[in-house]
Amino acid sequence: MLTITTEAAQAINAIVVSSPIPQGGLKISAKPMSDSESTLELSVVEGPTTSDSVIEEQGTKVFVEEAVSGYLEDKVLDAQVEDEQIRFTLQDQTPGQG
Repeated sequence: MLTITTEAAQAINAIVVSSPIPQGGLKISAKPMSDSESTLELSVVEGPTTSDSVIEEQGTKVFVEEAVSGYLEDKVLDAQVEDEQIRFTLQDQTPGQG
């Protein structure tokens, strides 16, 4: 299952609370770039769809689209904040993490 670091949880909470949907969560979904490539897209949504995986960690809600849940299964979502800019990164989990 996707693991969320403390830094990422704080960043997600800040984004969601300041959005027009402060009771919502962060959705991670696939955005097609071509017939064979996709990128991950982050958006604030009111709630999950019936096929989304829901991760609630450290007071934050993340909804993972079914199409990307397998890819994110062994990943760690982290965030760095610099000059009021948030940069999310994905890393592989180390053994025993998650």
